Amino acid sequence: MQRLHARYPFLETARDAVATEAVDLATVVEQDRAVVDRARERVVAALEDGTTGVPVRETRVELLSYPVARVLVSLIDEQVLVRKYARGEATTAYDRFTDDLADTTQLKSVDTTGLSVTDLLSEFDLEAGVRETSVGYRIDVGTYLPLAAGLWDDEWRLVNRALDDGEVPVTDDELLALLREAIRDRIEDGLPFEVPDAIATALEDDAAEIRDVLADLDLTREIDTVVPDLFPPCMKALLDQIQKGEHLPHHSRFAITSFLASIGMTTDEIVDLYRVNSSFGEEMTRYQTDHIRGDSSPTEYSPPSCATMQSYGDCVNKDDLCETIPHPMAYYEERIDDADEDEVEDWRDADGGEDGSENVSTGD
Repeated sequence: MQRLHARYPFLETARDAVATEAVDLATVVEQDRAVVDRARERVVAALEDGTTGVPVRETRVELLSYPVARVLVSLIDEQVLVRKYARGEATTAYDRFTDDLADTTQLKSVDTTGLSVTDLLSEFDLEAGVRETSVGYRIDVGTYLPLAAGLWDDEWRLVNRALDDGEVPVTDDELLALLREAIRDRIEDGLPFEVPDAIATALEDDAAEIRDVLADLDLTREIDTVVPDLFPPCMKALLDQIQKGEHLPHHSRFAITSFLASIGMTTDEIVDLYRVNSSFGEEMTRYQTDHIRGDSSPTEYSPPSCATMQSYGDCVNKDDLCETIPHPMAYYEERIDDADEDEVEDWRDADGGEDGSENVSTGD
């Protein structure tokens, strides 16, 4: 088992390496606690931080934790977990191969523990659909569309691309982002699957721990109450910027839009909030909101975790509760639960609440 396989366990060669070693997963989960612990950590980190956590030094443990993590995800059998786990694994892989490439002077030359662009294109059978140019790459439109399907920012829409002769131009960085999506698709493919009873029994306690984390995060969109005064500080700040007509970067728009959708706001209500912006475009705003909600895309997006909000600089005005909460939805649920009945008045039920966004106030 090679270090390359432990760093990139989604590779076909990594799977072949495990098969060659004739590893019996039933034996591993019953006898190798280090592998199971690391597997559980991969899944929990994907839920809480959007990554797979800190890798262990032992190559065998790190590599085998990947198939065991997939077993754990399958045992829990929740679509939101499948999505977030696949995205966490893909984000970790992306961070690693972009670091690999940054350590070289050319995109095509890395050491034996890293991956090159050529390696990744070959891994996903994309060589025929991607060609390098003097200013980046050009991708066949038929190859581009499925890779970009899960990317919601405006620039990924085909209408905003200079399509020419059936090819889409992309920069080096954009190609890497598309390869991250190819990794996410592969990891998500086939999940969940049926788990043999012997393995399921051995992993019962670990699966229960993950279920508890998933329940604490409350990512299932069961909240249907909009009380801006009880929003987490980060979302209060973003809502305040919207109401002032300020322009938000894409990651900030995604964060507040997915949060508002998760607490029960409709597309029309969310679109109305953005009308105060001087550069407001209803068609684009509606498209983005529907995409995030999963109405016009195969994925229903959850709000970013606190760790992700922090990495983008959107985690502001932290209070004491923030220090104990891993996700904005968990913060909001706790504030709702702890509030007195008269404090939990949905702004949509207030006088004039149906007329637009003027009644949405954070109280600041």
